Amino acid sequence: MTPISGLRGSAQGSRISTTTDIWRCVITRAPIAPVTTGPRARREGHAQAGDGVIAYTVAGSGEPLLLIHGLGGTRRTWNRIIDDLSATHTVIAPDLPGHGDSDAPAGDYSLGALAAALRDLLVVLGHSSATVIGHSLGGGIALQFAYQFPERTERLVLISSGGLGPQLTPMLRAATLPGAQTVVAGLALMPEPFTRRALSVMSTVAPGFLARPDAYPVAEGLRRLTHTGQRRTFIRTARTVINWRGQSVSAIQHLRQLTDLPVFLAWGSDDRTIPPRHHRAVAELLTTPQLLEIDGAGHYPHETDAGTLLPALQGFLGSTSPFRYTESRWRHLLTTPR
Repeated sequence: MTPISGLRGSAQGSRISTTTDIWRCVITRAPIAPVTTGPRARREGHAQAGDGVIAYTVAGSGEPLLLIHGLGGTRRTWNRIIDDLSATHTVIAPDLPGHGDSDAPAGDYSLGALAAALRDLLVVLGHSSATVIGHSLGGGIALQFAYQFPERTERLVLISSGGLGPQLTPMLRAATLPGAQTVVAGLALMPEPFTRRALSVMSTVAPGFLARPDAYPVAEGLRRLTHTGQRRTFIRTARTVINWRGQSVSAIQHLRQLTDLPVFLAWGSDDRTIPPRHHRAVAELLTTPQLLEIDGAGHYPHETDAGTLLPALQGFLGSTSPFRYTESRWRHLLTTPR
């Protein structure tokens, strides 16, 4: 496993003793500012893919990066890193089906269906493959995409990824219970400043439920769920991967197939949504992953700690070669006893 080094700005690297060799990034917290290096032209588009329309943002040129947001999110979650990434790559950030400005799926909200929709979007936009970057649920979709379409996957980046273990915050587990849509509607219709303050208080009095840096992103996510269709998508998508016990879908059994794929794992040490130990344990199952743990960050490091995440991510992209799928190698991995 390869720790990330050469971090810029206020981040300083220091070793920690764990079962894996990880750089813990210690940062001085300050008001978040945009981290763009200059104006990059973003182009907004809508593509017919299968039975629905997918809304997307595209910027830059070069090797394509496909950015996949999490449950209840939109492509806007990537606003703090998309411009910098577009300096060297073509960045494609879609709204998942049923999220943001994209049409809802006909009825299949599964990881496989969402991965297929993103494959269709790449085809429509003229890209045969891409580096796939996923956050939270988007990480689970990225893992599914890599397993389902290895010939279209160049690298895999998992940020606070789902699908790596069963444990999950009680707030998301509650979304699978009867009556959850009514409760979500009540929370979504609260004024955002009130919700943000309430979440900030919760992060203090009940830190096991929510990391302090995550109060704003979670409040933003709840605000988007004021629309009935968005709430329906949130609940239906959640129930495909979550039950009252926790995450019900795991990618662990497929990790062996990804042994040759360049993988970057990033997470916050204070993530209360998905336990950091998931990423540390999975790193042991991969061949040569690059790892980044950001000290004090929560579940949304690409929003709250973009200045720390970006240099490490750019280093990974610049230091690895795209994966090239071969059927013989895939057959060998499938048929060789574990």
